[in-house]
Amino acid sequence: MIEYYVSANNKYTSDNNLFFKNESTLLDENGENIDAHTFKQLIKKETANFIHQNYSNIIVLVGAGASVVVKDDGIDVNFGKTVSMLADLINAELKKDSKCFSLQELADFCKYNVPVENVEEDKLNPQFNLEDFLSDLLSFEKYVPVDDCVKYQISKNKIFDLIISNTSYDFDNKCLKHAAFINTVSHLVKTPSKLSIVTTNYDTLIEDAADSIGYTVIDGFTFAHRPHFDSDMFEWNLVKDIENIKTREMEYKKNIINLLKLHGSLTWERCNDYIYRKDKCDVKNPIMIFPSSNKYMQSYQEPYFELFIKFQELLKRPNTLLITTGFSFADNHISQMIIQAILHNKSLATLISDYNISQDNENWIRLQELMKHNYQIAFLRATMNSDLVDYLGEYYDD
Repeated sequence: MIEYYVSANNKYTSDNNLFFKNESTLLDENGENIDAHTFKQLIKKETANFIHQNYSNIIVLVGAGASVVVKDDGIDVNFGKTVSMLADLINAELKKDSKCFSLQELADFCKYNVPVENVEEDKLNPQFNLEDFLSDLLSFEKYVPVDDCVKYQISKNKIFDLIISNTSYDFDNKCLKHAAFINTVSHLVKTPSKLSIVTTNYDTLIEDAADSIGYTVIDGFTFAHRPHFDSDMFEWNLVKDIENIKTREMEYKKNIINLLKLHGSLTWERCNDYIYRKDKCDVKNPIMIFPSSNKYMQSYQEPYFELFIKFQELLKRPNTLLITTGFSFADNHISQMIIQAILHNKSLATLISDYNISQDNENWIRLQELMKHNYQIAFLRATMNSDLVDYLGEYYDD
């Protein structure tokens, strides 16, 4: 049984081309089983009832899954990769490079207690966790024997270089639906409010997609010739005077979004006392929080601290809608921030979308429990690059 939409009141599921609402078979007016199109329309109506309200503030949280493109034969390697895919790639590349320690040798160094590979099948152990491993690796760095320091550094740098290179891809509107998503969700926002997109991704897909449809992105950087980080930029809007002396009205520029990149970006680089935004090809040392279990410690540094504070402030605003896509809630730091906001901001509604809404990590389970206690939470089985835009668009009765 696959869950497609779950809220406090309704649950839509499917099994072997049969469709159910609250475990009762859905039938048409002739008493026949409904088809997939009708089932999807029913879920779209439920989603519309949840999101098409008069919200004062709309936030979208975009996780790694939003950069993934699935084809008939699996995930398209030209775009986003899952953490397990990154781990597989790192394992293979370190094995091929004689200047580096293997992933298993590094794991032995730092006493990571899970075997890297499943020896019988010669592939990565499903229990291997890249984030936990990198935490142990970085913690062990100061204890590396002198004779192994150079090779250790080369190995560590190669891991980070592989993460950077495999999270750097260009926007392609033939495969990616970010532009349609931005356009659809921004129409839910009432002027002078702006759509706020918050992402944990390093890539530039959101910026590139917004640019392709003529949107202006305010990402915390100045409009100077060499843009540098200034968190006050999020509070500004673009307006112009209307030539009417009596009313002194102002017109707000349309198609503007705020973008908060919580874990940094491939286009950010520190120079002296400033953080600059540059073209990807010009950045040698991008500012990024690499995946590790203790990455929350880095979030107290500039610019991450200001971005997290801004996100927290957005979640506290009254009459707010939060939509998540491709975010698994495995990141405890961000997940707890959202859960606390749900508990304390009674006017916060949260629509959680992912390829699978039957997940078993602690934060996901906690959100399901809050939903059952009538907090405004709903789960939708949809992804950025498949059918999420279809569900979020205007609903019309046939």
